[in-house]
Amino acid sequence: MSSFCPIPNTMKNYYILLFILFSSSAFARTDSYPKNPKVDVLNYQFNIKLSDDTDEITCELILDVRYLGEGEDSLRLDLVKASKALENKGMTVSSIQSEGQELAFTHEGEELKIKLPSSSKKDQEKQYQIVYSGVPASGLKIAKNKYGDRTFFSDNWPDKGRNWLAMVDHPYDKATCEFIVTAPSHYQVVSNGLKIEETDLGNGNRLTHWKQSVPIASWLYVLGVARFAMQEVDQFDHKSIQTWVYYQDREKGFYDFAVPTKQVLEFYSDYVGPFSYEKLANIQSNSVSGGMEAASAILYSENSVVGDRNTRWRNVIIHEIAHQWFGNAVTEYDWDDVWLSEGFATYFTLLFREHAYGRDDFLEGLANSKKTVDAFHEKNPDYRIVHDNLSDMSKVVSSHTYQKGSWILHMLRGVIGTENFWKGIQAYYAKYQNGNATTADFRKEMEKASGKDLERFFEQWLYQPGALRVEGNWSYDTGKKLVKITLNQVQNDGSEFLMPIELAIKSKDKTELKTIWIKEMKNSIEIPLETAPEEVILDPNTWVLMDAKWEQK
Repeated sequence: MSSFCPIPNTMKNYYILLFILFSSSAFARTDSYPKNPKVDVLNYQFNIKLSDDTDEITCELILDVRYLGEGEDSLRLDLVKASKALENKGMTVSSIQSEGQELAFTHEGEELKIKLPSSSKKDQEKQYQIVYSGVPASGLKIAKNKYGDRTFFSDNWPDKGRNWLAMVDHPYDKATCEFIVTAPSHYQVVSNGLKIEETDLGNGNRLTHWKQSVPIASWLYVLGVARFAMQEVDQFDHKSIQTWVYYQDREKGFYDFAVPTKQVLEFYSDYVGPFSYEKLANIQSNSVSGGMEAASAILYSENSVVGDRNTRWRNVIIHEIAHQWFGNAVTEYDWDDVWLSEGFATYFTLLFREHAYGRDDFLEGLANSKKTVDAFHEKNPDYRIVHDNLSDMSKVVSSHTYQKGSWILHMLRGVIGTENFWKGIQAYYAKYQNGNATTADFRKEMEKASGKDLERFFEQWLYQPGALRVEGNWSYDTGKKLVKITLNQVQNDGSEFLMPIELAIKSKDKTELKTIWIKEMKNSIEIPLETAPEEVILDPNTWVLMDAKWEQK
């Protein structure tokens, strides 16, 4: 399939109505986080002290802010306050200063609100020092690993970072960050960006300073503190590829993570755009069960290291590296659009698998994704991928966000053609790299690249629930020399689709590909053909997410 056809005249009024509804509702959707477009956090410098004697952490945050508008009299951050409900876990703020002046503040629940001494001015930059301490209720896991060794690992997804880091805990306000960590000297410390200092302090402690110079979203901040074995595996574009594993897993971990990291970085750099970050580290941890795509420093389950480079963990590595482009460099502006992260990483994992391991591996991945989509739809027939004012963060993702989102990108590629697909992906990435994007932004870039109106495609697959099911047959009319096709939508979930579907018409000496359209629930199509075909195959190249019953009449 290569194009999305013009809207038939008989359907124009229907689509005008759809456009009105879609423009006033879908584009207006936004999650419920209290964004403040007048405030732009530039940099967080977290000066953190860790100890083996207690789980309490102390932090001095140096916060750089630019005010983009006038009249702001307070600065709001997310930080979970210590409380009895959390068994006295949480953070307690002891002081906030700016330019040597103590500032008044309130701290209730998860909100830290700083009273500004004077109202903000446009483009004014300010720095604040915030000192706090406490035992994290979540977000930073302080616990023994599988070998019984004490470790400290972040677990910020999707909004748990506020349990130990005072910040704007939402993707829309990306910032650079620094972690200056003082910890007992038997630990190594890894974080985002580049290590710019490591100093033994002479009192049994070591100071380690990591600096991330590219703005990232809050859930992507990472900290790992453990007894590591660290390997400089290779270089990519003059940037270090590293492996960090428990010292007991040195041999197995160095073997497992040696591949396919460099090949994956090369593929996405060639096909999508430049890698944003200053290094890429694969890190064994006990804070995640699969993988977590923290920018430049990816966390994997401690059970990921087995020493056999198995397919399951190979695919997790590919997925998390894909996130360095989608989710990390180009970040969804709202949680409602989280498919721009997860659906993309899932599909681009398949694209690398096709590139590296062949078409059969790609098709196997698509087939497995379809099984997951079908099972989820059966139990959740009303689920749509783009949320509507998401407020419950436990529901931020589902298998549809991943697998159906992946299939939607695949179908989009089928609709506009592979060349236009890559052209649009590259333009989208170039425009929004190290910034934020919405589904509407993505659609606009794909429309520019393809010259097609994709409103209906996006609306039916992303903003509405439903699953496409078709039943049909074909026959050959010898007298009229026509292939006659009946292809009906038979889903009973209330959805209705407008979609192109490819046919392979096989004769003795050739196979022709034809694209037909389902525009109604019941569709009859005639294709001129001089001789009777041997076979007509529906969707021979697996472009459409559907269940199909298809036979010769």
